[in-house]
Amino acid sequence: MKIVLIDDHPLFRSGVRNLIQTTEDLEVIGEGASGEEAVELALQLQPDVIVMDIRMPGLNGIEATRVIREKLPEMKILIVTMLKNDKSVFTAMQMGARGYVLKDAGEMELLHSIRMVGNGGAVFSSDIAVRMVNYFTIPQKKDLVNLALRELTSRELEVLELIAEGYTNTQIGAKLQLSTKTVANHISNILNKLQVTDRHQAKKVYKESQNLLGEEDD
Repeated sequence: MKIVLIDDHPLFRSGVRNLIQTTEDLEVIGEGASGEEAVELALQLQPDVIVMDIRMPGLNGIEATRVIREKLPEMKILIVTMLKNDKSVFTAMQMGARGYVLKDAGEMELLHSIRMVGNGGAVFSSDIAVRMVNYFTIPQKKDLVNLALRELTSRELEVLELIAEGYTNTQIGAKLQLSTKTVANHISNILNKLQVTDRHQAKKVYKESQNLLGEEDD
């Protein structure tokens, strides 16, 4: 089984290469340190498996996976990374990766993962597998929050944002050129749609949604 290693840390590549050299059925035929090199080596060498990191200079591993899979739909890619957030895992899978293993995996687990992906299977580190199960079986807090916010009109969202920033009804009216009564009506609708009882709770829901969006961007 022919392997290409893509990682911008030479010591990590060296460790994986030395590990693979102890086997009889795996062979490293190329190495690179960026997503661009991953694409180039995939097209030139067409290995059985590409072992790819995510965080690299230039094109990252997830984008490189997307490009490679567009050009070579059958190419098998195993992500090996330190990143274990839900966004990285699911985006990598959506882009066509066949496995996702953490860099702290044991040697036997890594070799097993390479073989599994090379033979057409899918594989995940135990920690990643647990996160995936939880993602699909436990209601996601961010989904519940986003669902509530989607009920709001654009004007109500403007009012909610100003509430979160500490504006009073009079100040909100002045800023949005609305009467105090109209502002009060908007706030009443916001509280009903968010199923909260006061401004403080509405502000908490809004702040929570912003924190969740921040987590997704990390």
